[in-house]
Amino acid sequence: MNEESVIPDDNQLTIEQALINLQCDDLGLRTYAAWWLGRFRVKIPAAVTLLIEALFDQADRTDVGGYPLRRNAARALGKLDDRRAVPALIQSLDCTDFYVREAAAQSLEMLGDRTCIPKLIELIQPQQLEPDPTSPDPDLRHPFDAFIEALGTLGAVEAIPDILPFVEHPIPKVSYAAARALYQLEPNPELATYYGDRLVAALGNEDLQLRRTVLSDLGAIGYLGAAEAIANTMAENSLKLIALKGVLEKQITLAIPPDLTNGAKRVMAIMDDLL
Repeated sequence: MNEESVIPDDNQLTIEQALINLQCDDLGLRTYAAWWLGRFRVKIPAAVTLLIEALFDQADRTDVGGYPLRRNAARALGKLDDRRAVPALIQSLDCTDFYVREAAAQSLEMLGDRTCIPKLIELIQPQQLEPDPTSPDPDLRHPFDAFIEALGTLGAVEAIPDILPFVEHPIPKVSYAAARALYQLEPNPELATYYGDRLVAALGNEDLQLRRTVLSDLGAIGYLGAAEAIANTMAENSLKLIALKGVLEKQITLAIPPDLTNGAKRVMAIMDDLL
């Protein structure tokens, strides 16, 4: 793909124009360009270079200290599959903006580079748990759920002792993230099942948004034991199908082609009933 290519959207913005906008003086255009390059996964070196530069922008700052351009740049870099962004994203884990830290962790998770593991472990140490009045949630100093989910996806078995205390964290989404990661990391199958079942139990939460979070977590780990519970959750069928798709994909990786596992057949039947 060359920089003259056009990716259709409502504004017919071209790649070339998006790159120009990312370097202009109009902060609104710059922020939108960063979002656009990630949204359409423009995987060219120039886009990655400019987005990395945007991670250190000082101009686009809100009255309360947030960095909208940095946020969009951090989110975009996770979608462009270029590990040149890893060092800058690791640096962004120290940004004063909560949402930049969250986006950086999520993008590092997507990029799958394990060099960020020591920094993520550092950020979930007990001294990091003190409340921060400048945080969007004063009781939540860091986006611990994003840090912990990244550690789980990256296979950071060495982080198990550091993640364990978060299973009992008072904020549900952080507790769920810990159960999700420990399911992925725990070498003992019985303990892994225990953490998967904790998430299944959380599907009964009265808060719809939390049920949606748990559906996402169960789909991410592909926990077969949750299949029926996912289907019976009081939530949108579209979200249940996305979660079940994650479970099905995990089963497909366990199959020996052209056969399917019994688990895959079971999930497919459940999905059919939801359609």
